[in-house]
Amino acid sequence: MSQCLQTLQDYGLRAIGIGERLLPREGFTLCEHFTLIGSGLIWNVYFGALALFFGFFLANALAMARLGGPWLRKPAELFIFVFRGSPLFIQFFVAYEALVQLPRAGIDIFGLTVETAWITRAWAGALLVLVLNTAAYSAEIFYGALRNLPKGELEAADAYGMAGWTRYRRVVWPNAMRLAWPAYTNEAIFLFHATTLVFFSSFPAFRQQGDALYYASFFAEKTFNPFVAYPIAAMYFILVTLCLIGLFGVVNRRLNRHVPGAAKRIRYRPNLFR
Repeated sequence: MSQCLQTLQDYGLRAIGIGERLLPREGFTLCEHFTLIGSGLIWNVYFGALALFFGFFLANALAMARLGGPWLRKPAELFIFVFRGSPLFIQFFVAYEALVQLPRAGIDIFGLTVETAWITRAWAGALLVLVLNTAAYSAEIFYGALRNLPKGELEAADAYGMAGWTRYRRVVWPNAMRLAWPAYTNEAIFLFHATTLVFFSSFPAFRQQGDALYYASFFAEKTFNPFVAYPIAAMYFILVTLCLIGLFGVVNRRLNRHVPGAAKRIRYRPNLFR
């Protein structure tokens, strides 16, 4: 027990540069598996949470742009087509190769030198790719919701004299989110799973500070036994997925609080007798 606590202290935050820098070389206890893979999960949560946050606002803007004139609709459609039509792994590769081409000394803008080296790091460059990718998929979900809004509620808003931003904020956007939220929940789960591609693409892991799958692969290669490390990584991802489902479920109940019966908690009632 004391040895496991020491392992937790040494490697619990190793993925973000805190703790022991040298990885275990032999032994590879079960506690080391759980600790290091769990430490790497910090990066998956980082990429997933921030990509969802920034991608949500960008997706809403793209969905609204698709409802606008040609000078807004065409660029939005092209953006969505490119990022939905190409594999995420290739997007990581192309983005890294493009970002590496930036001058290392920086770019001069109006006499000021803007540093560019940081954008090639995984925490920035890979996050940018994830934001753009999830924004493209989410924009299509939100656009479909905007196209299928209940006509009765729109007519009621017009009858109340709502127009412009007030109509969008109080009627259009809440109803669009209510319709799109189940599909957007799936997109959030898929995005979190897609974070495992970051350190298997072109973005290098700085000082072996990788994500959960990075450490799982390390143990699988060292022990020649993939049936311990990978199930542990899968267990961590299942736990985070359950947290996502619970969190998005709370938001979904909030969005549907005016619908009769929507706010009731689902209960398990086994059918013991027919």
